[in-house]
Amino acid sequence: MQTFSKPGSPLARGVMTLSIDTERLWGHFDLLDERTFMERYPIAVEIHDRLLAALTSARVRATWDVVGALGLESCTGAADARMTGLPASWTATVPAGDGRSQPLWYDRAFVLRLRDALPQQEIGMHGGLTHLFWQHPECTADVARRELAAGMQAHAEIGIRPRSFVFPRDLEAHLPVLRDAGLRSYRGRAPLASENMALRHASPALRVLEELGQLTPVPILPVEVLPGFWNVPASASIYPMGRARARIVPLRTRLERFRRGLEAAARTRRIFHLSFHPENLAESPEALPLFERMLEELDRWRAAGDIEVLSMDEIVDRCEGITGDAAPAPVANLEAIR
Repeated sequence: MQTFSKPGSPLARGVMTLSIDTERLWGHFDLLDERTFMERYPIAVEIHDRLLAALTSARVRATWDVVGALGLESCTGAADARMTGLPASWTATVPAGDGRSQPLWYDRAFVLRLRDALPQQEIGMHGGLTHLFWQHPECTADVARRELAAGMQAHAEIGIRPRSFVFPRDLEAHLPVLRDAGLRSYRGRAPLASENMALRHASPALRVLEELGQLTPVPILPVEVLPGFWNVPASASIYPMGRARARIVPLRTRLERFRRGLEAAARTRRIFHLSFHPENLAESPEALPLFERMLEELDRWRAAGDIEVLSMDEIVDRCEGITGDAAPAPVANLEAIR
């Protein structure tokens, strides 16, 4: 295992990376029904296009990790042949439909707009066809291969070849399956106490403390976990912006932590990797304007030459010396450069 580094200068400058878990109801259907989902995220469908417009207007290329089924033209539900081999306990409630009848589940038109956007957005894979958890009790390595292959095929049908991957709910498993499918990287968990607590019920309280304390996101470097396959960990995720959460944690903390993440990346010449869901911007009228302020802040750092914006796949290119002005020189492990 090696870490991307250049002696004395891991990168020519700091890097900002945005990775977006693009899933709609696929990421929630084991927890929320459609009515509850829409009550919580009332503009869940339209926020995807509004977010894409904000990024393209700001000339920012992000990595959108998309559940494969979202890009299907139509689906016959749990009986669909593409679900073959997946746990029936997971697929039983998947509805039949298309982008008109079931827009929370299927929206090929949006995925095509995403594919054709300028500047070009990276489209990665989020889980596979159905957002099955890779630590699900029935998700063996063979099931993971089926889930991934069906998701990759759904993308391939509209000319998309994913190279980056995000695990559903960041539950990591079966790394060789990803590498063997030709993927180059995945997003690992952020190096935060709230992400790594063994007692998961303590995590929400820690997240509140991290936000209220305006903890600086940790700038990261990728780690090669298998030959040619890289972990590009998150630095932080956007804290929810719904009214209940905002009463506890004021919205301004999200912007302040974003500023601190950019400053830390620029100072250390490492990567500030921010992850989020489009739904984070759909739960409050103030959320998208706040994100647009983040993009304005990013543009100031980029214009000054202290930050550049790279997708996950572009970061791997730098790791492997394919492009860019910072050729990698491996060191033993991440701790060696801290």
